[in-house]
Amino acid sequence: MARLPWIGVEGSRLVDESGDEVTLAGFGLGGWLNMEDFITGYPGNEEAMRRHLRAAMGPAAYDAFFETFDEVFLTGADADLMVSMGLNSVRLPVNYRRLERDDAPFEYLDSGFRLLDRAIDLLASRGIHTIIDLHAAPGYQNHHWHSDNPTHQALFWRHPHFQERVIRLWEAIADRYRDRPEVAGYNPLNEPADETGEVLPLFYERLVAAIRGVDRRHVLFLDGNRYSTDFSCFREPFEDAVFAAHDYALAGNASATGYPGTVSGERVDRAALELAFLRRTEFMRRTGTPIWIGEFGPVYPPDHPEQLGWRLDILRDQLAIYREHGASWSLWTWKDVGLQGLVVADPGSGYMRLTQPVRELKALLGTDSWGGSDAGVRDILDPIDEVFDTRFPDYEPYPWGRGKHVSRLVRHILLAEPAAERFGALFRGIDPSRARQLAAAFATPAMIVRTELADVLREHQGARETVARTSPRAGG
Repeated sequence: MARLPWIGVEGSRLVDESGDEVTLAGFGLGGWLNMEDFITGYPGNEEAMRRHLRAAMGPAAYDAFFETFDEVFLTGADADLMVSMGLNSVRLPVNYRRLERDDAPFEYLDSGFRLLDRAIDLLASRGIHTIIDLHAAPGYQNHHWHSDNPTHQALFWRHPHFQERVIRLWEAIADRYRDRPEVAGYNPLNEPADETGEVLPLFYERLVAAIRGVDRRHVLFLDGNRYSTDFSCFREPFEDAVFAAHDYALAGNASATGYPGTVSGERVDRAALELAFLRRTEFMRRTGTPIWIGEFGPVYPPDHPEQLGWRLDILRDQLAIYREHGASWSLWTWKDVGLQGLVVADPGSGYMRLTQPVRELKALLGTDSWGGSDAGVRDILDPIDEVFDTRFPDYEPYPWGRGKHVSRLVRHILLAEPAAERFGALFRGIDPSRARQLAAAFATPAMIVRTELADVLREHQGARETVARTSPRAGG
């Protein structure tokens, strides 16, 4: 395996060991070591889904399912497809539960580290750097499902115990990978949401010092507050660190109906995309530090295939803006059941057929925050909104205000909880052999490549397709 160069920080640039500028371009590998409902098709949060599956299938079939899932979600076929698009990096989201148990804090799981090792080695063998991302932290660093949060509270910021666990965990990660240039760096906490804005900068100071006490070489990619969109609580950059912005475009949301166009009364066009980018990266440009867009990308609603063209135009415009401003980037997400991935589960697979009733129920009830709609539950939400309009008109809870707060409580928690039970029930009586067959639906050769999206990336990267299409069913 060819040795990959160390990545470092030099002023406003990322550079390799020779001092040559490096632009990191790649994908986030969501849905694997940190699972998410819209990516793999279940309702609610990962811990609850796993609990229901284990109760329904029993330990043997449960283990067979997830052993296969872990084996097939990232393989050489995925890495080869990335290379064919000229990509050179992967942001690898990890749930702390893969590395540590709540009933045994500060004791680390070799099984999770072995999966990390395998991913880093596999990607490196194709010339791809890995950025390790702690996507879900104990106590929940934000309010949503993607931190494996079954509630609406980010308790991480209130309890020093949770913060200490993350610091100690990162010391263990840094100790394991401090001599591995194949790792471009560490993304210590995905999308923090500290309501006060006071705890996060102090926590980062402790965290950076702890990591640097073990590993002085790897780049640190530090997400901003309010889901990596707000950097106002920071005063000075850290040495050899990058502040990472997330840059989801209003025009790319599931509710958008055209581009250029209008969403929620706001004009959405290329100028609006650039304005949002400039606002989210103002701190980096002012402090002369590198820009890395840790997440971005439109969604591609499967029930509106006619929208694919203008949604890809959004991606083209964002990529062009990043190039103009010298920004590195990581597109969300690599594979899923059909909303946003480049590699999409085949609707005819056993897993998709089995889970179709609950996925349809999820769509009806809008239980998925990302990509879901409240159209089927307005009869529930309208009376609640009326009460708030009358009794609490000034109530605007952190982080996104009252409307999204009510949706989170009603759609994404209250309705998602029984839907998750129903999802688990679909797997009742499945034996280990069948469980392995179901999980194999997430092997890239069995999936469908969104070729139009791949071609946009090839065009932007100036890459030629050097491997065969992954699936004979490839298409949008």
